[in-house]
Amino acid sequence: MFQIGEFSKLTQITIRMLRYYDEAGLLKPAAIDPWTGYRMYSVDQIPVLNKIIYLRDSGFTVSEIAAALNTEDDDSLVTQLDRKQREVEVAIKAEQEKLNKIELAKSELLKKKSEMHYNISIKSIPGYPVLSLRRTIPDYYGEGDLWQELSTFAANRQIHISKNTFTIYYDTEYREKDVDVELCAPVKKPGKNIDGFTFRNVEPVPMMACTMVYGAFSNIAGAYLAFAQWLQENSQYEMSSPTRQIVHRGPWNESNPEKYLIEIQIPLEMK
Repeated sequence: MFQIGEFSKLTQITIRMLRYYDEAGLLKPAAIDPWTGYRMYSVDQIPVLNKIIYLRDSGFTVSEIAAALNTEDDDSLVTQLDRKQREVEVAIKAEQEKLNKIELAKSELLKKKSEMHYNISIKSIPGYPVLSLRRTIPDYYGEGDLWQELSTFAANRQIHISKNTFTIYYDTEYREKDVDVELCAPVKKPGKNIDGFTFRNVEPVPMMACTMVYGAFSNIAGAYLAFAQWLQENSQYEMSSPTRQIVHRGPWNESNPEKYLIEIQIPLEMK
């Protein structure tokens, strides 16, 4: 048996944390000296303490650690760790977005990045026969998984789809979650509709304002701001919906985000 100070030194855990784990019910002393009231710990408790530490460092709360300590099923613990890993990955993604926005703000404030110019042109977009998949996805980043689903469906059924794929966005406002999108892949001939995959004809758009966005997806926001300025200067037009987006170069065919190429298409109407 070791007194709490000795146990602290041997395990490299502070006395304060050992007392906290005791109060939280995670690691009670193996015994209490009846004469001195000192907490006494045994070497057999070191594996339990190690388990507490790696769960704590993995982001587990006290209640989650307590539940994990009370199960002897390693598979159940692995499942909990998998869930926590997904939570951490989502948090990292959110924090990375914050870092990207900070860098963008710094660049604009310090004028270290030259202003990006977006040339806006008007063209007529013909109708297409397409294989489409329309879903409400958690956020805009969920679009990649949807494209993978559509590609797999087409490959399994030997459906030849054109490379000129595009996305239609049906929401009339910007949304941070629950985004209504339709993926469209031009096809040569129609097929049978099944499981949400639909063969249909996309209507032509007589007037579509188009601009190319070079670089990372974060540059898309700048393109919309440029379009707002263009609309103000060309007041005979007003924007309509739904908007479209074509990723000519993206994560699936370009490893460097600075070389991405995205086309934004916004339908117009005459006032």
